[in-house]
Amino acid sequence: MRKINPYENAQTIIRRTAEIMGLEEWITAFLLRPQREINASFLIEMDDGSVRIFQGYRVQHNNALGPYKGGIRYHWDVDLNEVRALATWMSIKCATVALPLGGGKGGVICCPREHGSIPAMSEGELERMTRAFTRVIAPDIGPDKDIPAPDVYTDSKVMGWIVDEYARFVGKPVNEVLGVVTGKALDNGGSLGRDQATARGGQFVLREAVERGHTSLENLEGAEVAIQGYGNAGSNFARLTHEQDGCRIVAVSDSKGGIYNPQGLNPQAVLEYKYSSPKRTVVGYPDAEVITNQELLELECDILAPSALENVITDENANRVKSKVVVELANGPTTPDADNILCEKGISVLPDVLANAGGVTVSCYEWQQNLAHEKWSAEKVDRMLEDTMRANTSLVLETAKQYSVNPRIGAHVLAIGRIAEKLRRTVSDETTEWKTEIRAASST
Repeated sequence: MRKINPYENAQTIIRRTAEIMGLEEWITAFLLRPQREINASFLIEMDDGSVRIFQGYRVQHNNALGPYKGGIRYHWDVDLNEVRALATWMSIKCATVALPLGGGKGGVICCPREHGSIPAMSEGELERMTRAFTRVIAPDIGPDKDIPAPDVYTDSKVMGWIVDEYARFVGKPVNEVLGVVTGKALDNGGSLGRDQATARGGQFVLREAVERGHTSLENLEGAEVAIQGYGNAGSNFARLTHEQDGCRIVAVSDSKGGIYNPQGLNPQAVLEYKYSSPKRTVVGYPDAEVITNQELLELECDILAPSALENVITDENANRVKSKVVVELANGPTTPDADNILCEKGISVLPDVLANAGGVTVSCYEWQQNLAHEKWSAEKVDRMLEDTMRANTSLVLETAKQYSVNPRIGAHVLAIGRIAEKLRRTVSDETTEWKTEIRAASST
């Protein structure tokens, strides 16, 4: 299978959107490239006493609406173009749901989990690597500059190491710099509701789309759901839609394969099985047929939720996708060409920049709580999240209808419009300030 460049995919959608909007060339050019990139090699000592070189990236795409915001992933396949794409999508995502944040992303090439013949790194090695990478990026992050968060194979523990190392760098107590990252543990400045935020946000988007008649589903009761990726987002989406909406979860998968039962799976039981199995996989769950990840994507079902990595639905398999709705809980799971195919097939795609924005939305709430030294209730967080996701889903669907485009382009029109408005004001204000300074200097 050919390797797809996700950064080119992100740029393709921006170009299409800019043309539809009649966007100024300078704004288009500005959005097509990151404002800053950190590409760094750094050293750590491994448990066996050897010294190893690691490669890490932090890409800051756009901060027109606020500080850069985006996760840091640890993965053996991380590369710069992937991080560029993810940073670009974060700018669009934050703007889609009207957050006062820009877009950034980071990654380190490493093996936090066993990969082939390469053993998993120990917790000590991961901590030393995290602290070393934090020292590299520390001058360029901060509560008012760039706010990292967890992503693939990073979690609240990793965020705690970053906060601690950043506090050392700036010479302040940890409790004064908690806003430097989000996704922290509850006892370390984290927000209630963050663990299920991505899935919960996707659930609100799905409900709004169904209630507005955007999909061919009349309601969610009894809807068959297949979920590729059974990590935090996928497993919580399964549990929430099963328990609260009456959906039937017929298939789930992880990196090692998937399981299928047309009569339905118990989401919580599957999750418990996965984390109790020696290989941490859903494969082998009783009373379920083993299927591949590719087979899961092509199942006949009502709702397909790709919740793992990017580029899983392409022009090579999009024609075989049979779901009625695709809820993108992963970043960039559908390529632009595949998006067109799904649209032509009448499949409703709820795009990643909207459907998985619940995570960054609650991250924004965590950041705001840290800055204000507050702690919000779970009920308040959930109520705010529902209001944000439903209101902006409505706007995305209305925008898509107005421009006669699919929801992905609709979301980009909405987001880029918000960013463009701020860029125009910023340039105008800076030009006015510059002219004032020139006149003042000329008169002296």
